[in-house]
Amino acid sequence: MKTIRVPLLVCVLLLVAACSSVGSLGIVTKSTADPASILRSGRTYQELGPAEGQACRFFIIAIVPFGDSTFSTAVERALAEKGGDALINVTTSSSLYGFIPVYNILSFTCTTVKGIAVKFQ
Repeated sequence: MKTIRVPLLVCVLLLVAACSSVGSLGIVTKSTADPASILRSGRTYQELGPAEGQACRFFIIAIVPFGDSTFSTAVERALAEKGGDALINVTTSSSLYGFIPVYNILSFTCTTVKGIAVKFQ
């Protein structure tokens, strides 16, 4: 019975592959905002609570892409969820997943942003 489990596990691992990277940021604003002027003016803000946004891009046979996995799209989605102007204490992660990686039949990359949404007064 144990001899069957090992080859099965190896086959599953060969069919699915993934990698990930993580980073942290202090403050992230909407792409249309001017963060330098916001910081210089010392504007007060109201915390709206935790927010999370994700943006994904898919590739079929490593040729046909669709979707948007940019950082700014993930930030916009997180802020739209709470109606905020910026995120503070931000954590971002980017992941790449591949199914049957040798032939690259389907792969996708996702950017996830988590933080505390704030609204400037």
